[in-house]
Amino acid sequence: MNAPISAILDRKGCHVYSVPPTATIAEAVDEMNRNRVGSIIVMEGRRLVGIFTERDVLRRVVTAALDPKETCVTEVMSSNVITISRDATVEETTRIFTEKRCRHLPVVEDGVVCGTISIGDITRWIGESHRAEAEHLKNYITSGFSA
Repeated sequence: MNAPISAILDRKGCHVYSVPPTATIAEAVDEMNRNRVGSIIVMEGRRLVGIFTERDVLRRVVTAALDPKETCVTEVMSSNVITISRDATVEETTRIFTEKRCRHLPVVEDGVVCGTISIGDITRWIGESHRAEAEHLKNYITSGFSA
């Protein structure tokens, strides 16, 4: 659990899916669907201005009966974005997900977005770590004793 987030990014890749602030909700959702992701970063040039998620679609678009083709993503995105660094640990990131009740976090290094981490990424990482540890212990037990 003390592994840095950079280890997950190295494995999954650091691609950042983003839209400009001028994008409509429909364009942002199309980009999310095209890339099979649950969130999209809203960037003005290289500057992070917000994040738009599947949850935002349900809570801020559908509930408010907004027209996705006419409404700008900046009207419904979260602009006070919680970010993490590449040095943040899996444990710290899990705590943020739990305490802040969010599912996606941009990873920022020296003011530049260099990836995103989702709760699914963390879950996969923990599952793989547990499987590897169990396999290691099984090998130790079965090879550690002579008959």
